[in-house]
Amino acid sequence: MLWETVRLAFTAIIRNKLRSFLTVLGVVIGVAAVIAMVTIGRGSSQSVTASVEALGANVLVVRPGQRMMGPPTGADAPRFDLKDAEALGELSSVAAVAPSVTSSQTVVAGNANAATQIVGTTAAYLTVQNWPLAMGRAFSDGEVQAGSAVCVLGQTVRATLFGSGDPIGQTLRIKGVSCEVIGVLAAKGAGSFGQDQDDVLLMPARTVQRRLEGDSDVNSISVALRQQATSEEGVRQVSEFLRERRRIGLGQRDNFSVTDMKEFANVLSGVNAVLTSLLSAVAAVSLLVGGIGIMNIMLVSVTERTREIGIRLAVGATSGQVLQQFLVEAVVLSVLGGALGIAAGLGLAWGGSVFMSIPFAPSAPVVALAFVFSAVVGVVFGYFPARSAARLDPIEALRHQ
Repeated sequence: MLWETVRLAFTAIIRNKLRSFLTVLGVVIGVAAVIAMVTIGRGSSQSVTASVEALGANVLVVRPGQRMMGPPTGADAPRFDLKDAEALGELSSVAAVAPSVTSSQTVVAGNANAATQIVGTTAAYLTVQNWPLAMGRAFSDGEVQAGSAVCVLGQTVRATLFGSGDPIGQTLRIKGVSCEVIGVLAAKGAGSFGQDQDDVLLMPARTVQRRLEGDSDVNSISVALRQQATSEEGVRQVSEFLRERRRIGLGQRDNFSVTDMKEFANVLSGVNAVLTSLLSAVAAVSLLVGGIGIMNIMLVSVTERTREIGIRLAVGATSGQVLQQFLVEAVVLSVLGGALGIAAGLGLAWGGSVFMSIPFAPSAPVVALAFVFSAVVGVVFGYFPARSAARLDPIEALRHQ
């Protein structure tokens, strides 16, 4: 009997293809939107976490001023210099220190040129940033101390200036300074905010200060803590040391910021999770709209098939069988919409992850929940039209034209 009910339900659905398609479409859009939002949200969270983990364990970033990003806040925030970085390296919780002197410049090699970010630093930068070399070598201590005109290229800069050729030993020009290429960094990809991390060129810090910037300022200092040191201990020790070194009195605010990159990643992931939840909730509303669409279409179907229902009741069909038939139709439509919505949602999420350069991170529980929810939508919103059909008076139904 159940199989006969299912067969009749499919027959009715196929007989009204356009109406069935429009009914399914609402559920497809709702399920696809929810799955796509959640999957892209998970992927972006994983991207943020991976970007911070790429810095290595227990990495702190020290900057002048109170801001974690952007220029220092106000004239009361004196800049750091190379001696500050060297002094931080003496702390017991610190394993390595890398100062960063940044400068945006146009780099020229032959007929090719590239506008890129110059980072003046030391050989410890590669250790702190957990960034291996693809070829060549890093700066020597002698080159760093002397401020030699040598450089290490990121993969984007290398591709722009030299294509697939070997740049080691080649010479390029930066603001009138001739610089020998001694190494190439391994590819790192997009960062937490979508920026190209490979669009960078490393030089000794003193070279950038003296020959490009004309000052002794250091924009930031990256501090890698020892494995046995906790982030809390490192932040406390670095903060206390800098307050003393910069002669900040008791009760006065710090004129520098110490950022634990793991905490920064947690904050970004938390914000991303909230935004994903909000977007998913908005997307779930379309599932509700799809359910209302199913109810409306089924009510129309009951009206159109009143005479058919009367005939079935007259020849012996029970009201329970009529209820079951219309309920099965609603569930079949919603389940079909759920299945197509899952496929569409995963396809959209995959395309979004490729476009945004983030991991494709589908969640099996979310996919299963969306499918179950679509079936529940069919049962809930299909019940009322089905009950209306089952309660029809056979005599009145047969009179219906």
